[in-house]
Parts: sequence; C-alpha cells; structure tokens
Amino acid sequence: MNKPKVYIDGSAGTTGLRINERFAGRDDIELIKIPEESRKDNDVRKKFLNEADIAFLCLPDDAAREAVSLMDEDNDRTVIIDTSTAHRTEAGWAYGIPELSDEFRERIRTSKRIAGPGCYASGFILMAYPLIREGIIGADYPVTISALSGYSGAGKKAIAVYEGDKPADYNAPRPYALSQQHKHLKEMKEICGLKRAPIFTPVVDDYYSGMIVTLPLYAHLLGRKVSPSKLRDILADHYRGERFIKVMPFGAEAETGGFLSAGDMAGRDDACIYVTGNDDRLLINACFDNLGKGASGAAIQCMNIVMGIDEATGLNVYD
Repeated sequence: MNKPKVYIDGSAGTTGLRINERFAGRDDIELIKIPEESRKDNDVRKKFLNEADIAFLCLPDDAAREAVSLMDEDNDRTVIIDTSTAHRTEAGWAYGIPELSDEFRERIRTSKRIAGPGCYASGFILMAYPLIREGIIGADYPVTISALSGYSGAGKKAIAVYEGDKPADYNAPRPYALSQQHKHLKEMKEICGLKRAPIFTPVVDDYYSGMIVTLPLYAHLLGRKVSPSKLRDILADHYRGERFIKVMPFGAEAETGGFLSAGDMAGRDDACIYVTGNDDRLLINACFDNLGKGASGAAIQCMNIVMGIDEATGLNVYD
C-alpha cells in the first residue's frame, strides 16, 4: 500500500487522542483531519470517511454504526477499524487480536472491516483463548474474572469527575457492572467459544491508566491436570515470537515482593501475562494499558498489519 490517507472519526475522544499521539512523527501515512466545526456534520464526515484508505472509528456504539452506514455502497477500498463495541461479534468483521492465531492475523490483514477488542476482553481472551483451544479450559467451565483499571477508560464524564472536585467515594476502588451486564461479556463468550458468559467484576480506581485482569482456575475442573509452571509454559509456547505479548517466567512476581501492579504497563502498547498459584488453585493475570493494548495501541497494530509493515511501527513496545 502506498502512503495511505488515514482519518479518525471521533478524534477528540480518549482513544482518538491516543491514536493521534501514536501517529506523531510517522511519515508513512497522510493524516486527514476534519474541520473542528464539521465533526458532527454527516455530509462532511461521509466525505472524509470515503476519502480515507483507513478510517478509525473512536465513537460510541450508535455513532460507529452510523459511520459505517455513511460509506458509499461501491466503496470496496476503505478499511474501517472500529474501536467501539458495536461490531466485535458481527459477521464479516475481523476481531483485532492478531496474536490469537494465524487465522486471526490473516483475517485482519485481508479485511475491510476490523473490530478493535474491548480492554477487559483483551486481557481475558489473551489468557483464556489458548487454554480453551488446548482443551485445558472446557467450553462449560464456570469462568469468573476480576479486573482493576484506571479511570481513563470510563469516558469523558467520569474522567472529568476523577480529575475535578470528586466525591469522597471516588478516592477508593469502585466495583461496577454489578448486574453482570458489562458490554465486554459478549465478546469474551463468543470469541472464546464459551457456553455461558463469565461472572465478571470490574473495578475502577483513582489512577489514570493501566489495567490488570485476573482469571482464577480450579485445577480439578480443568480438562487435564496442569501445574502452574506447566500452564505458564503452554501460554509461552502459544505466544512465542509475539512482540506484544510477554509471558513472564514462572515466579517472576517475586522480583516485586509478590505483588503485581495494575499501573506497570501504563503508556505501553504490549501486555504481560503472569501465572501463579499452586497445584489446586491457579491464577493468571494479564497486565497492560487499557488505552494501549486495550484500545488505541491494538487499533494501530491492526492498521500496521493491513499496511504490511512492522506491527510495532509507531508503538511503545519494548523487547
């Protein structure tokens, strides 16, 4: 692909701003920008969407669906990368975690419609998908997940509260989605092929970015008995050669006194996976930036795959 024209629909939002930041200094793309006064003018948006070779949708779900409807019927050129929830399990859309398998990466490379994964979903799927594929976690396993995230993923209104004169209860961790209706559950279930959605407890805390997603497992409920170190090796084999996913050596948490920090990967676009526990009860933790590998970084990685260039171009990934 020659120097492609790239348009961000929703560039004023958190994900759009972070994508803009990652484009700084890149001379292999032409970033086309809609006039500020025309951001919500559908006629102007349609022009920019159809002019682009690659269009990022950094919008609420309904607005993302509207943007797709603005594409010309005969436009078989523009690649849309949607960072919203709207299309993640829709037929005809590639799911944007290339590390899951060669098939996922190839679909991203060849698709005109790519759905970026949810942040919490990214952490869970990175841990669970290889183990389900290997038959270690069964499709009917009673999955539970907990997760801790910074407030940057909560949207503009919540960010304004956290960074303003916030109520006292915002100073402590706050579990939410208590009705078990979180919007990421659908992709967790469908991408992994689970028979039922997990029980999921997300928690938002008073720090800006960074996330840790925890998957606990009972050894006696697994498809075959594995030790924590063996489970770690299975994940390491699956992600061997992947620059964005680092499965840490067994026991690596000892280097930080037995603690893991949800903020360790803030500002980065890769993820770390830790396996701990014992022969009866195992824990897998995925640590990453909810705005990086959990959102904008993942979207740009998909764009790089479409362009046929180094996937880490313009991203913060450390060897």
